[in-house]
Amino acid sequence: MKKSGVVFLVLIYIATCMFFSACSTKKKPKSPIEKIHEKLTTMESYACIADLTYISNKGKNTYKTKQYYKMSGEYRVEITAPEQVKGLVTVFDGKKVMQYNPRILGEAVNEIPQSKNTYEIFLGTFLKNYLQSEDVTLEVFNNNNEEYTVLEAVIPEGGKYLATEKLWVSNKTLNPAKLVIYDTEGKERIIVKYGEFKYNVTLDDSIFQLKPSKQKE
Repeated sequence: MKKSGVVFLVLIYIATCMFFSACSTKKKPKSPIEKIHEKLTTMESYACIADLTYISNKGKNTYKTKQYYKMSGEYRVEITAPEQVKGLVTVFDGKKVMQYNPRILGEAVNEIPQSKNTYEIFLGTFLKNYLQSEDVTLEVFNNNNEEYTVLEAVIPEGGKYLATEKLWVSNKTLNPAKLVIYDTEGKERIIVKYGEFKYNVTLDDSIFQLKPSKQKE
């Protein structure tokens, strides 16, 4: 009986050790920042609508846009409002920037220089800047009972007017809500408010291409 009792106690001990070992190896729930980091770093493309506001010393201009972006750098921006610039399309196919202007007769599609003011409005650009920034900060912001994680990055070679930027990401949906770019004095210069955001959508290469207009003879 004594021998069987010892064996029983040993079995109980082994079972207890296995139980606590299983509990200790059980994965802990991911924090919001871990979920956001995973979502952003696995992003390959996105599509969204966005209100884009440029602010200068003379005032501000707001445009309603549709955005399409690949992490390899290609992008497409379509302006849907206001009426006077509606239909303006800018694309980058990885080599050159082309722009379509429906209000110009004849030479409607032309190659234009790459603009820092356009390049920095994309979430993919922010992510690259964020991952390269040595001094990054994280904040938690609460608005209307919804929590957001705020990521901050430094814009390399942004000059006086494009110095730093902050991205608000919903802890609930993991979607970006707002991107703000600041000048060296901390003033807002560009504001992007995202809507209908979709991660990792399939984007055909033709989306990022515009055929140039035929030159006049």
